[in-house]
Amino acid sequence: MSSQDTIQIRIDSKTKKAARKTLEGVGIDMSSAVKLFLTNVINQKGIPLDLKTENGFTLAQEQALIAETEEAKKNSKRFVTVDALMEDLVR
Repeated sequence: MSSQDTIQIRIDSKTKKAARKTLEGVGIDMSSAVKLFLTNVINQKGIPLDLKTENGFTLAQEQALIAETEEAKKNSKRFVTVDALMEDLVR
C-alpha cells in the first residue's frame, strides 16, 4: 500500500470558491484537481500551462520580441520623411 502525504496551501476564499464551483461543473473535486495538476507537472517535467504575460505572449516570446525590437532600433535605417523612405525603397 502506498503512503499518502498531505499538502496544505493558503489561498483567498474568493479564488477557492470560484475554483470549487468550476471544478464541480466538470465533475472533479479540489483534491483530484490538485493531483491531476501535480501528475501533469511530473509528466511534462514543468508547469503544464501556457503561462502568458499581460500582452498574451509566453515569457520566451515576449523576450524574443523585445530583443528583436532593440536590434531593429540599433541597426535599422531611419528616415526624416516618408518621401525619403519611399526613395530608399525604390532603389
